[in-house]
Amino acid sequence: MTDHISGTAHPVSGSTGPEPGSAEDRAANTSLGDLLGEVTKDLSTLMRQEVELAKAEAKQSASKAGKGAGMFGGAGLAGYMALLFLSLALWVAIGYLIGLAWSGLVVAIIYGIVAFVLYKRGKKEMEQVKGLPKTADSLKKIPETLKKDEGPR
Repeated sequence: MTDHISGTAHPVSGSTGPEPGSAEDRAANTSLGDLLGEVTKDLSTLMRQEVELAKAEAKQSASKAGKGAGMFGGAGLAGYMALLFLSLALWVAIGYLIGLAWSGLVVAIIYGIVAFVLYKRGKKEMEQVKGLPKTADSLKKIPETLKKDEGPR
């Protein structure tokens, strides 16, 4: 059977050659440059799709994180207000025993002690921070061949 456009003969049905239009036939008749171009185009499409997926996931995660942060902020404000009114109640309660002026000083001293203890514990925790020891260790193991060549060219 002869192709009317190119004038070349194609194998007849039942032969052992690749069927016209099959992947094998395309691979046999396509240049290496065309195949590489197709692979590059497919990789580019895949990368674009992955970036779009990452953007969508990041947007969804950021939205949820924003809502969670807002809830934490509200909880912090409510906790602050509760502490404020408990402090006022303590001030008035102690005020009935020793006078309002002295009770204000007592409540202030209590908060000063709490602040000092929290400061000391926080300082101790910060002294134990070692940074990124595993990352630093793995960076030291990078082969010299991957480092930038600073020598003469």
